[in-house]
Amino acid sequence: MQLNRRTLLASTTKGFASALLLTPMAKLYAGTDFQYRGPVFGVQTYSFRDMLPAEGDTVDKMIAGCRALGIHAVELFEPSIQPPEFSANAPWAFIDGKPTRASVYGKPPEGPPPKDTQIIREKIRQWRLATPLDYFYEIGDRFRRAGIQVQAFNFSLKMDCTDEEAEKGFLITKALGTSIMTTSTTVEMAERSVAMMEHFGVLVGLHGHSNLHDPNQFARPESFERALELSPLYGMNFDVGHFHAAGFDSVAFLKKHHNRILNVHLKDRKNDFGKNMPFGKGDTPIAEIVQTIVKNRYPIPMMYEYEYAGSDSITELKKMSAYCLDAAQKALTS
Repeated sequence: MQLNRRTLLASTTKGFASALLLTPMAKLYAGTDFQYRGPVFGVQTYSFRDMLPAEGDTVDKMIAGCRALGIHAVELFEPSIQPPEFSANAPWAFIDGKPTRASVYGKPPEGPPPKDTQIIREKIRQWRLATPLDYFYEIGDRFRRAGIQVQAFNFSLKMDCTDEEAEKGFLITKALGTSIMTTSTTVEMAERSVAMMEHFGVLVGLHGHSNLHDPNQFARPESFERALELSPLYGMNFDVGHFHAAGFDSVAFLKKHHNRILNVHLKDRKNDFGKNMPFGKGDTPIAEIVQTIVKNRYPIPMMYEYEYAGSDSITELKKMSAYCLDAAQKALTS
């Protein structure tokens, strides 16, 4: 069958919920027969960070954005459902409508943190603990009513989390309607979290960056591989841009560990720790990654992550979507 962009979009969303949630790891956990339904493209709602300072309800704006993009799956970035003032001065925030250097280069800013960092951190902790689970159930319901699946919840599982705070993160994950948490964490925290994740029955996708100097960070292939041995519920939230920028072969790693990858972050970075670029302008083999997933029928959701210096998120995500759908179409029709 000859697929155009419209029919490909339809094929990626037909029965998407079962394909989306039942990656090979989730299949084992759920004890449910898996039937491949076609490639799934979604968006990491970090991409919508330009919406946070704007007036109006952020969830409504994200749902409208997904509809404009024809997207039916999200990885929900925790700050996008927190009070916007918590992230007004975050290193990744849009400032005057533009991404920060830290965002463009995919790494924390250098130098001492702002004076209010610890104050904001404590506010986030208290908000997490005090906010009733009904708040998160309602957000999950709003996405579902709009035909959008919360595929994963992106929670910051850091060493400064108390046990109560980390446990609340697992409860929030399930309240949103998913059993997958993705997180930028450390090797030490991954070891500490095993008992909690297994108690709550939540799959955890470990997110990597490109910091090769700190052995406590997830960046090198072996750091992920060691963590996968800690629990069968550990998987990867595989950021192909960071992995490639750090000098590793993202396609080979994808093929080797596809059955432990809970979703993929699609972003295009330049070699040698270079900056994020529009798709096709960097050095990350985005098209080959998409085609590898599609041709091999890997049931791995692919999440667009807009992080380069461009215009508004909807405009740029439309470009990213067109690039990836073209790559997928070539894989399906070749």
